[in-house]
Amino acid sequence: MTTAAPIQPTPAHQLQPFLSSILDDATKNQGSPVPRGPVRSNLIFYAPPADGATPFNYVSDPPAGQPKNNFGSNVQQININDVRGRESQFTLANNAFQVLSGIESEEKDFTDDEHIKRVYYPEVEKLLLDHVPGANRVLLFDHTIRRSNPNASRGPVQRVHIDQTPKSAEARVRHHLPDEAEQLLKGRYRIINVWRPLNGPVVASPLAIADSASVRDEDLVGVEHRYPDRTGETAGVKHRDGQVWYYWSGMKNDERLFLQCSDSENFSGRVPHTAFVDPRTPEGAPGRESIEVRALVFG
Repeated sequence: MTTAAPIQPTPAHQLQPFLSSILDDATKNQGSPVPRGPVRSNLIFYAPPADGATPFNYVSDPPAGQPKNNFGSNVQQININDVRGRESQFTLANNAFQVLSGIESEEKDFTDDEHIKRVYYPEVEKLLLDHVPGANRVLLFDHTIRRSNPNASRGPVQRVHIDQTPKSAEARVRHHLPDEAEQLLKGRYRIINVWRPLNGPVVASPLAIADSASVRDEDLVGVEHRYPDRTGETAGVKHRDGQVWYYWSGMKNDERLFLQCSDSENFSGRVPHTAFVDPRTPEGAPGRESIEVRALVFG
């Protein structure tokens, strides 16, 4: 499949006037103005292990004497363009991400995992079937809630990454649907994350996403994702001039972001992403809370 050319970013000379402070005073989260428009901020990219070893990351506590991970960081200042006002320009097919608005949910609290699976999962499944061309079957295999407070079990991840690789996507099919895997792997299968805020509009720690058409295969590095009982694989992302970055300013609770991590029919259809610190974030702004649901999408 031919990869689409990346959508043109905002030119640097046009970006400069926005770098000081753009705050939307009309839309407020608990009294905090929402940063809008293009911004320049630090993103944390992958750097290889100093000893040349295979990169790894332990999901839970590592064995005694082992570090949590063995790779480094490469911090780069990046121009990040705003999707707000141009939502219809982005599709899974061309950019590996897509945005939707006006999506209501019966789930309000997001504090009970079983209630989330019973109430919110069917909504996400229908959303994917309705909005992913060709999709005929969806299996939601997990979710993560992130909250920006010291006691939260998971917070926003400030490292550029992709949750799955083609290798781990195939492994997911075999792991979750072992009796049907051989047949399902003959057709198209994708992994798509459905991301939304829980306390929108987002003021702090927004999510940056790269246009997949601007990301080369050589920018990606497989990282062993070590669970207690098995090993998966995520992708670290190396910085390269020419990568084009976006965020969706002030995401609200009725908005959804599709992040495609892997596509068996288009290996370039994968989207690096990361939380980032917006330098315009007002002092004392509420920390971002969000949920991402991960799905195997067939067809």
